[in-house]
Amino acid sequence: MNLEDKQNLLQNRLDKLGSIVVAYSGGVDSAYLAWMAHRTLGEKMLAAIADSASLARSHYRDALAFAEENGLPLLVLETKELEREAYAANHSDRCFHCKDELFAVLEAERARRNFAAVAYGLNLDDRGDFRPGQKAAANHRVAAPLAESDLTKADVRALARAAGLRVWDKPASACLSSRIEYGRRVTTEALRQVEDAEEGLRLLGLRRFRVRHHGSIARIEIAEEEMAASLDPQFFRRMAAAVRSAGFPYVAVDCDGYRSGAMNELLPAEMLALTVRARNGTS
Repeated sequence: MNLEDKQNLLQNRLDKLGSIVVAYSGGVDSAYLAWMAHRTLGEKMLAAIADSASLARSHYRDALAFAEENGLPLLVLETKELEREAYAANHSDRCFHCKDELFAVLEAERARRNFAAVAYGLNLDDRGDFRPGQKAAANHRVAAPLAESDLTKADVRALARAAGLRVWDKPASACLSSRIEYGRRVTTEALRQVEDAEEGLRLLGLRRFRVRHHGSIARIEIAEEEMAASLDPQFFRRMAAAVRSAGFPYVAVDCDGYRSGAMNELLPAEMLALTVRARNGTS
């Protein structure tokens, strides 16, 4: 199936849904879905963003700006996942409890406004990763129009670029909680440490990277294409200063570089096996 066919399939899927509330974060997937839903459904769509401690302020501001630039109707909602002990405890199912809170809030808003469905920006590639949030989406019967239209991450980026959407090449921006090692409690202080450290590195010119929170140690992952330029000793010292100013006494650079979902690498094999079973449609 070519890209045009997939886009047509997406539009048909949105038409059949009739009216939707889109779980919007400002990343390329949810941004493209919201844009296409507005183009297809007009006033019968609403983008909804959760303003929570786990969303970096820079990403929040950019998400608001994108919605305004493209005339997307936007609702800002408050979620309270940090008040859920199962979320704050930060076990491997943390993402489930986050998305369970989000979709519960969105479902209530959908019912109140009499929309037909809630939808989120899951793409086809996401089904091959360890993402407990997908279980929460299934529990709440949240639609996944991108994945249901066989759109991969690369497809979404290509369509967003063709549409002239500036977010087409925006780096992946998982929530700040995903930077905190499993078992270490998620607190507003820890989230702010990560956010401040990443903002400091962003100001130094890094684009694709992560700061992982290991207590007194911050572990920096840098994308392969940026690694060589970052190995200059002077730049190392500038990175260290930026991260220490966020409250980390020790700063380390991961020799394996940036990779999405790096915190999942230490999960037990049986947890990662859930990914394979989910992808194959078995339980």
